[in-house]
Amino acid sequence: MEHGLGFSHFLDQIDGVGMSVLVLLVSLSIASWYLIITKIVGNFMAKRRAEAFLTHFWSFDSLQAVNVEFKNAPPDNVFAELAKLGIEAAADSKIHGTYKLAAAGGTSDFLTRTLRNGIDQEATRIENGLTLIATAGSAAPYIGLFGTVWGIYHALIQIGLSGQGTLDKVAGPVGEALIMTALGLAVAIPAVLAYNAFVRRNRIWLARLEAFAHDLFILLTVGDNQDVSMASQPLTERNNENPIAQRGQ
Repeated sequence: MEHGLGFSHFLDQIDGVGMSVLVLLVSLSIASWYLIITKIVGNFMAKRRAEAFLTHFWSFDSLQAVNVEFKNAPPDNVFAELAKLGIEAAADSKIHGTYKLAAAGGTSDFLTRTLRNGIDQEATRIENGLTLIATAGSAAPYIGLFGTVWGIYHALIQIGLSGQGTLDKVAGPVGEALIMTALGLAVAIPAVLAYNAFVRRNRIWLARLEAFAHDLFILLTVGDNQDVSMASQPLTERNNENPIAQRGQ
């Protein structure tokens, strides 16, 4: 009576190398799906908090009122953290005077470096996990292919030892070995799709953050002198010549 074929029989016949490949594929799948789910949830929450803060931020009459608000409620999103960094940097420039700022390049350069540092930190943070997702997407098919090649080799050796080389004896083990390729593709396809989606989202997110930093820089440097009202429409929405704001829209 012929033995049954399928995934369970494949697991019974697999050797140490094949089992290692299988464990690696399963580990990549679990890790990539964990990162995909956590990043989707994290990005959704970050977007909601950012939109709520920006609506609240532009309703204030001055940056002093925003600073008071930060003392009562710590920032819970990157836009709020960037606004706090800028306000603290502007206050620090006034406290230390012009001598220290002259060595650092002046108030404008000091604020620019502070805001740029905040954006760079956010860019680093949102890229966490993308390397593993990209690795799963690019390497999983080749790992699965290696498992298939090794499984076919192992099956042919067993068939050769048994002396039965008919088609019905070869097709089953070879078909089972192709399971590895299917597993590799099952790991890679979601990872590639998720990676591309996250890269696009991060690009748009950073563009919005840069547009907000541009508005904040104007408020901190010339807003007080020219009586710019924060309660009005954000500067990047009123100034269509700002290329950074256009990228974020």
